[in-house]
Amino acid sequence: MSEPLRSQSSTASGVASPGAGSGVPSDSNSVGDLVGQVAHDLSTLIRQEVDLAKAEATAEAKKAARAAGLFGGAGLAAWLLAVFATVTAMAALDIAIPLWAAALIVAFIWGLAAAVFAMRGRTEMRQVRGLPETKESLKEDAEWARHPIT
Repeated sequence: MSEPLRSQSSTASGVASPGAGSGVPSDSNSVGDLVGQVAHDLSTLIRQEVDLAKAEATAEAKKAARAAGLFGGAGLAAWLLAVFATVTAMAALDIAIPLWAAALIVAFIWGLAAAVFAMRGRTEMRQVRGLPETKESLKEDAEWARHPIT
């Protein structure tokens, strides 16, 4: 009765090894099968980690690109603020009250736009987190590699 159980448990691939029926363990086949399985599992794990890193990096890069675009908008608005402030100063020196008042209003509006872009860009940039899931997964993999039988 114990003989069939022994022959079933001595094979990892389901095919009986030469020494399975005789009660002699076939260490070379089972170790080779285990090493092959570990190599296959390790290869699969590495592929999955790379895929996770790619997906996570793409998502974070999109967030960073949006924040960079908002900072670019803030830079453009600040440049226009400088242009209109210069025009305002020139008009004020020319003592044309209506002209410089209009230019001052436009410059103030561009200043507000620059402030809004800068605040939005800062908020977006704070939401960029790096690759937290990949980092956590790699820590788990390293822990498993140190203690594989837990």
